[in-house]
Amino acid sequence: MIDAIGLLIGVILRLFRARRTLLLENLALRQQLAALKRRRPRPRLTIFDRVFWVLARKFWSGWKQALIVVSPDTVVRWHKSAFVLYWRALSRAQRVIGRKRISKEVRDLIFRMVTENPTWGAPRIHGELRMLGFDVCERTVSRWMRRAPRNPEPAKQWLAFLRNHREAIAAMDFFTVSTVTFRVLYCFFIISHDRRHILHLNVTRHPTSLWIVQQLREAFPYQPTAKFLIFDRDAKYGVEVPAMIRSLALRPIRTSFRSPWQNGIAERWVQSCRRDLLDHVIEEDRTHLGLEKDTPTGRIRSLASGHITVRARLGSLHHRYDRAA
Repeated sequence: MIDAIGLLIGVILRLFRARRTLLLENLALRQQLAALKRRRPRPRLTIFDRVFWVLARKFWSGWKQALIVVSPDTVVRWHKSAFVLYWRALSRAQRVIGRKRISKEVRDLIFRMVTENPTWGAPRIHGELRMLGFDVCERTVSRWMRRAPRNPEPAKQWLAFLRNHREAIAAMDFFTVSTVTFRVLYCFFIISHDRRHILHLNVTRHPTSLWIVQQLREAFPYQPTAKFLIFDRDAKYGVEVPAMIRSLALRPIRTSFRSPWQNGIAERWVQSCRRDLLDHVIEEDRTHLGLEKDTPTGRIRSLASGHITVRARLGSLHHRYDRAA
């Protein structure tokens, strides 16, 4: 608290100084800070220091150039750790009321009925359990039916469908991004399967089915090249989104419950986006394993034998290699 008051008073006093005086003072302070860093490469930072740089990262675009004590990646890691602690504290503060756990005998019996009777739904299985004297609600039966072991053959059929119709498939999904104020942004995107090309991207705080419908209009303003659109069973889509997809001459394909692998192209891009974009920026000319080491934008492969040049990006966090003409 004392450090914060001293910093605020220092800022107010420097508002009345000349620009030349401030520049000389800044130079002198930087020289002393460099000497101190040589003597103590890893100084101990307080909570106030970490909060200051997390806020500076949010409101100041040039914070990386002025940062000397630690690396920019360290500040990003502080913010992520604070986000986790914030929501962990909220979850622990609320009282959690759990369900009564069902026995292993009931779970195994549900799995057996699902395997032996593939056409039975939750009401039929629930009725059979009641006749056997088990006191369990229908919603619990429905939840455990989703976890029942499945036949591996449908998975092979799904993978064959993805391979055979790759040029005609697009996928859409959501992923979340944390903000400096510990809020959550929802990122919506549509990706093409053939070149891993992002057809549409937008961000909102409150995703609704009507908002998603508008995104589909913007993503496919004319006759779409894709024939199938894959998406999961998120409740945000409602009934309006499938109806809108059909009106665009697309066939909606919904994945199974708790099966993110069925939308693997979209999930893989989310992982790349978190690793490359949220901390730095994603590059459109990066190579992908799914494209046989090609790039989404069709980067031309060099056949010449000239000198190799290197272009640093993002302060040497990434590089691009080309041959000189």
